[in-house]
Amino acid sequence: MSEEMYQKLAQAVIDGEAEDAESLAKQALDQGLDPLACIANGLTKGIQEVGELFADGEYYLPELIISADTMKAALDILEPALAGDQKREVVGRVVIGTVEGDLHEIGKTLVGTMLAANGFQVIDIGVDQPASEFIKAIKENDATIVGASALLTTTMLQQQKLIEAIEETGLRKQVKVMVGGAPVTQSYADQIGADGYAEDAISAVDIAFRLADAPA
Repeated sequence: MSEEMYQKLAQAVIDGEAEDAESLAKQALDQGLDPLACIANGLTKGIQEVGELFADGEYYLPELIISADTMKAALDILEPALAGDQKREVVGRVVIGTVEGDLHEIGKTLVGTMLAANGFQVIDIGVDQPASEFIKAIKENDATIVGASALLTTTMLQQQKLIEAIEETGLRKQVKVMVGGAPVTQSYADQIGADGYAEDAISAVDIAFRLADAPA
């Protein structure tokens, strides 16, 4: 019965059926299934399949967003039911935000959702955030990775300023920096000294695993 439930949860995520995912999550708890197993063997496998479909060009950004939202809806039901001694394995702690002067949120939020789905603890500080807020969040959460998004050519410079600020505060050895956004390129990331560049949410997960020195 548990395997069948895992498959149904995964399929709900793949199909982007949030109501089904919520209903199945509640059914799983009513049946006494382990919520952690439902997350790992159901939801996570579903979102990983969505990532593969996106990478293969079979799914596009709208489907990716819908599936990510579907997984989040089910997680909101399952995670509170985890026993006190149960914890999802945390691969790394990531502070993510959109840099100062930039109000774009969709891409940043999607990256955060995908990272969380793959076992990262994500601290999303929002949009239009100065370097000082990134650094504050790094210190408060003992983060090991920072994700900085810039969707405008005029705000790309803030990614460089963030890296410089991290260096000035002595946190550079502790924190890996990944950058992304429509105008950002690998060459620009290299130029400003970023540790990783991701062109979309799926590659961001791969980069984060590499930076966390964890198996993808």
